[in-house]
Amino acid sequence: MRYIKINPDDNVAVALQDLQKGEAVEGVKLLTDVPRGHKVVLRDLRAGDNVVKYGYPIGHVTRDAAAGTVVDHSCIKTNLEGLLEYKYEPALTDIAPAASKRTFKGFRRADGQVGIRNQIWIIPTVGCVNGICQQIAERFRAEVADRMGSVDAIVAFPHNYGCSQLGNDHENTRTILADMIHHPNAGGVLVVSLGCENNQLDAFRELVGPVNEARVKMFTCQQVENEVEFGLQKLREIFALCSQDRRTEVPVSELRVGLKCGGSDGLSGITANPLLGVFSDWIVAQGGTTVLTEVPEMFGAETILMNRCQDSATFERTVSLINDFKEYFIAQGMPVYENPSPGNKAGGISTLEEKSLGCTQKCGKSTVRGVLKYGERLSVKGLNLLSAPGNDLVASTALAASGCQIVLFTTGRGTPFGSFVPTMKISTNTPLYEHKGGWIDFNAGVLAQDEPMSSVAPRFIDAVLAAASGEPVNNELQGYREIAIFKSGVTL
Repeated sequence: MRYIKINPDDNVAVALQDLQKGEAVEGVKLLTDVPRGHKVVLRDLRAGDNVVKYGYPIGHVTRDAAAGTVVDHSCIKTNLEGLLEYKYEPALTDIAPAASKRTFKGFRRADGQVGIRNQIWIIPTVGCVNGICQQIAERFRAEVADRMGSVDAIVAFPHNYGCSQLGNDHENTRTILADMIHHPNAGGVLVVSLGCENNQLDAFRELVGPVNEARVKMFTCQQVENEVEFGLQKLREIFALCSQDRRTEVPVSELRVGLKCGGSDGLSGITANPLLGVFSDWIVAQGGTTVLTEVPEMFGAETILMNRCQDSATFERTVSLINDFKEYFIAQGMPVYENPSPGNKAGGISTLEEKSLGCTQKCGKSTVRGVLKYGERLSVKGLNLLSAPGNDLVASTALAASGCQIVLFTTGRGTPFGSFVPTMKISTNTPLYEHKGGWIDFNAGVLAQDEPMSSVAPRFIDAVLAAASGEPVNNELQGYREIAIFKSGVTL
């Protein structure tokens, strides 16, 4: 298969491989070469006519486009503008519970949560102690290198915040760090404070709430003589407990999976994102949870999600999710629909509508059960929507902070990063998988090479469950673990 017409109503087809001038696509002779992932016009379009892909308009052409030619960002303009009013028109798909239940091997925590990793995290309350946290982590890794046992990793998570912030920015920092402390992938946590920062440790303790104090320890550097030695002693106490933890069989219903894409291309909505959609519906049928975020990349496809909401109250929360983010753009004096990125355009994505229609395929057909604010933790199973920007690391951090034990990340251009949970990369095309084997964990590009979803999806499910059971993904093997916190206001 060299090209695909995704929906019968489409007036463009997408090249699954590089196509040559003179080839026929849907009976139309190509007048130009068509790069992989790009769109070819199937009938003559006049300036102002809509380009239809996925069965929906993705914008309009700004000049005449003859059948057999490429249309891309240079001649397509978005139809989106301003704020919209929405009406709830339910279009729900029932996902029946799975007849056969699957399991994975995870760590059952005392609070009932399940982790897919048993790591020790060192979390600074403020960026001023980043170096101290890194030094403590490096020295302790060397100290226990030959006796890690069931402890998967010892990681410090530096960040730039915790002081000189006001209002929402200050609370976002505190909330995300508190979410990390409660995350089940951490068998133990050491919190390191400076002492004079805005994020004062006593107030932060109150926000964090009850914890297992044998596994979560906090101290202030200004109050001890040798902060590195003090931190090492606390880690020894935590390590003694974490090293005794063991994996047990756990039902897939305990999995909470983040859905994310970045560096998307024209195949994202054809291969990798639909694969995640099938996986998301499978997890929901198993009784588990998936979370979709990247609110700005829902613009143009938001009504599809709104009409999948379980009830009017969930619909109203989704409307607020969308409009609050649009108001954020407006308050900053920025264009609401300034998307896609240069990399997206090079890969064949021309407008935000096109990007969003492909992006939202990651959540399959399930009913939307929950809507989360930024920093809010999961409370209901099934498909959830989460408020966060499209930025890869900020959004992936938010997914992990909500309680997701793993993030599934589709990409057509490739990216190496990892959040503070395993960040599994799925390529949209085979050349990327072959070129960046140290970044990509699974190749969905075979879907563009005539391998059916019915055989790819079971292999992908097995790969995710293997990762959940302890098999490291590439970002972990490379040691790429980071956090990024959403910031919108001033810095003092």
